Amino acid sequence: MLSRIADALFWIGRYLERAEDTCRIVEVHLHQSLDDPTLDEVQAANDLLLLMGLPAEDKPDVLARLCYDETSPISFLSALGHAREAARRARETVSTEVWESINTTWLAVRGGRLSRMRPASMFKFVRERCAVIAGLADGTMSHDEGWLFLTLGRSIERIDMTARLLSTPSVAGNSPRAWGHVLSGCGAHHAFVQRYGALASDRDAAEFLLLDRLFPRSLIYTLNSAVLALGQLGPSNLRIRPDDAALRLLGSARATLEYLPPDEILRDLPREMAKLQLVCSEATQAISVRFFEGSAAAEWVGGEW
Repeated sequence: MLSRIADALFWIGRYLERAEDTCRIVEVHLHQSLDDPTLDEVQAANDLLLLMGLPAEDKPDVLARLCYDETSPISFLSALGHAREAARRARETVSTEVWESINTTWLAVRGGRLSRMRPASMFKFVRERCAVIAGLADGTMSHDEGWLFLTLGRSIERIDMTARLLSTPSVAGNSPRAWGHVLSGCGAHHAFVQRYGALASDRDAAEFLLLDRLFPRSLIYTLNSAVLALGQLGPSNLRIRPDDAALRLLGSARATLEYLPPDEILRDLPREMAKLQLVCSEATQAISVRFFEGSAAAEWVGGEW
């Protein structure tokens, strides 16, 4: 596969996942703000901007910077635009259904249309459109190298953004339902209640989103998906593991998360999640060097990488 096509597919997965997960993080932030009327809204908004890699502002506008401002480098509107551009570059590889769905989504949200929607409707629309595109990719593309690159990009972005989402309770002030909002933001509330019951603790919620091997948005599940995709893209039938920097980084992070005592992880969760974000950044660089050298590498602007 040409490196430019592999690069485009990788970033389609990342951009679409970033659009969806940014939407989820902002929605969690708004719900937590409503739960705690004593919360300093300016400070909470700046904490969220810092969490997303942006500097603090005097009058922060979270909805504009992270949602519908097309000029903001980390808004989900910007991410959808970049996903469309990447899909255009890989037009001969992505299925017609995937291209049409990405293009239709972009045409539906551009030109200020999102800013005229109620936040709840906007979040639901973006989540559903990203889910439709992901489902079409899984159902209409051959699960060959191209699909593996798309899956790898989606998995790495989900690891990074879930790590950011898991850090939000630490900046939520005294919100009594912080972890409940995080579970809902991950689409995990129903699965969590089935597993732990309605009287579960915040610690149970954190462990579920970190370590549950069956829930597709838990960190351990997503790390497994990234390692599996990267392993299939590498050499096979080797007696010794391949010398792959990205695979070592992701495998080491998975082992640390899986076998480190949960109390140690939860003791300073934001710091541990920041380490995981750094792993995603370093793994992305290693993947670019190995697979995309010679192509014009895509880069995030404004985030902490």
